Amino acid sequence: MKAFLGASFVGVASATGSVEWEAFKQKFQKAYASSEEESYRKGIFQANVEFAESENARQSEYQLGWNQFSDLLVNEWSAQYFGMTRPEKLYGDVPYLGSHTVGNATAPTSVDWTTKGAVTPVKNQGQCGSCWAFSATGSMEGAYQIATGKLVSLSEQQLVDCAQSFGEQGCNGGLMDGAFKYAKQNGMCTEASYGYEGRGGSCKASSCAKGIAAGGVTGYKDVSGDSAQALMSAVAQQPVSIAIEADKRVFQQYKSGVLSSMCGTRLDHGVLVVGYGTSDSGGDYWKVKNSWGATWGMDGYILLKRGKSGAGECGILSQPSYPIVSGSPGPSLKHGQSEITV
Repeated sequence: MKAFLGASFVGVASATGSVEWEAFKQKFQKAYASSEEESYRKGIFQANVEFAESENARQSEYQLGWNQFSDLLVNEWSAQYFGMTRPEKLYGDVPYLGSHTVGNATAPTSVDWTTKGAVTPVKNQGQCGSCWAFSATGSMEGAYQIATGKLVSLSEQQLVDCAQSFGEQGCNGGLMDGAFKYAKQNGMCTEASYGYEGRGGSCKASSCAKGIAAGGVTGYKDVSGDSAQALMSAVAQQPVSIAIEADKRVFQQYKSGVLSSMCGTRLDHGVLVVGYGTSDSGGDYWKVKNSWGATWGMDGYILLKRGKSGAGECGILSQPSYPIVSGSPGPSLKHGQSEITV
């Protein structure tokens, strides 16, 4: 039987809190096994709401609020919804094509690949540590669209089920570079032909429709670390996979604005940089696509402060990488399926 530790949350309830609690349960279809568990979860929710209100009153760069994770403690949430493993070494082996450097190029002042048709709608990894797969498919989708003009949603489930020999661990974590190596050798299925299940299963890649054929991914590059200019230069070319430390309460409750907080550099979550710019209030930011659905953050996105030295906000500059994708060969369709674009 589960031991409930919610006594410390009792007493924070208010009439307003109860109204928010009912709205929260209805919006996210929350149901609990017992009245005891619901009382416990309600206490956590109300404590998280109070934290968000306190943080919002303290500063104005970003806003927090309740979302689908607000009935979870930080350690519960991070255990269920992350999934980035730390590499044994920074750079991979073949088909790694070298570190990205800035050269003499000057990056534009702002970039947003969501407005250029190179980013699929926000997806949801669920309670599976497959963030690495969503980050990898996002960067491959973007690179393929830029190369061909066609935005094809690719299969995260394929990576979860099939990429173990490339060092990936399915719902128990993985790395984006390993996913790129797998995709080079095996190609990538379309999302429509190999749908996401949120759990590991047997590999079905031989019977899917290929969104990117084998050889379409020709390699990948790791961006020079701890350099905002190098990442800007890379993002100016295409969306870029990154790793961050996301296990903070402000990240869990993030709602909008440019997040600048006490994030560290213990990388635990794979996401996708889709652009950068400057907010109306003058704050420089990275625009990051997450894989927790569109009800988290700014319709599934977060703005992280740009300009922080060293590894950057939440370690965003530590380990960026992106695939090299050719426009040929194109999709290989099977079983009468048409090409799926979004």
